[in-house]
Amino acid sequence: MKITCSRDSLLAACQIVGAAVAPRTTRPVLANLKAVAHDDALTLMATDMEVGIRYELRGVKVARAGAAIIPPGRLVSILRETADDEISLDATADTTTIRLTTGRYELPNLPPDEFPDVSTFEPGGRYHELTAGVLRTLLKRTAFAAEKKESTRWAVTGVLWEADGMVARLVATDTKRLAMTEAPAEVHGEPEAKTASHLIPSKAIALLERNLTDDGEVIRIALKPNEALFQTERALIHTKLVEGRFPPYRDIIPKKLAVKLPISVPEFLARVRQAAIMTDDESKRVDFRFEPGQVTLTARGPETGSSEVVMPLVGYDGPEVDIAFDPAYLTEMLRAIDGEPTAVLEMTDGQKPAVFRVGENYLYLVMPLSG
Repeated sequence: MKITCSRDSLLAACQIVGAAVAPRTTRPVLANLKAVAHDDALTLMATDMEVGIRYELRGVKVARAGAAIIPPGRLVSILRETADDEISLDATADTTTIRLTTGRYELPNLPPDEFPDVSTFEPGGRYHELTAGVLRTLLKRTAFAAEKKESTRWAVTGVLWEADGMVARLVATDTKRLAMTEAPAEVHGEPEAKTASHLIPSKAIALLERNLTDDGEVIRIALKPNEALFQTERALIHTKLVEGRFPPYRDIIPKKLAVKLPISVPEFLARVRQAAIMTDDESKRVDFRFEPGQVTLTARGPETGSSEVVMPLVGYDGPEVDIAFDPAYLTEMLRAIDGEPTAVLEMTDGQKPAVFRVGENYLYLVMPLSG
């Protein structure tokens, strides 16, 4: 393989594809990227055997087609440190040589055929389409609520993806909060007999988000019994599904809550952050007192002191409600719906879940703190 390409384009591609490289593996080849030169393009691949990606870098000058196995960390460091606009790679069976105006680097080359193949998006079959802008919003509003810590509850470490008729629905939970959103989707292929659920791992979600650049770009999503594929204009992301059974989320969403009040999203976020200044690791808690005309937020830490912050509630003349939340569970959600002027808060009392809604297509349920 022998190519010449833009240094900036190759660096950006390596940083995207490198996110799929196996961090720890007993197979040395999986700690690398596979580069395949063909026609006027360079295809970069990475996989940890659970999540994989193919990324096509176009506009490459291919002097000799072929393949090479390249360590991403070394290559990225070389690309970052050079000021050259173009860079050339010349790979033989044993070595990949990188030539710069200031010198050259030689990297060992493993046999390319040892690298496992990354699936491609096959024509035909059932899939649905969303624009990148819509999909980015769906991911932003749900993925943060998935379990982030290492857990034996595998099912809640991913994002539930449902293709329900002409609707794509995403749900995430760590069992203390739940985020759900949906959007119309264009469906191709035979409809499924019933709504199918697929658990997408967080690593695949993060990789997909990094590949959503142009809001108008159409993304194709194929959900299969044991895997999912996401096709963008330049990348194909393949992932195995998370094993386990997702909690029956519909059963925990309250059907009717007594108190409903509109809140200003930016103002409420600011007040929660202000009150949370006085929390600490032991007291991750902000108390809220909702009463006609205002809400008062208080926080106290054994060593940090206390805070009291007031926010007016225009038009609210309902009952008093005392309820407490982990402020991080509110700020993460409020940042996720950034751009929305208002949300509707629904609750009953300080013991039952509270629900935030934005329009008809977004719901966030959060459990209150006791005591």
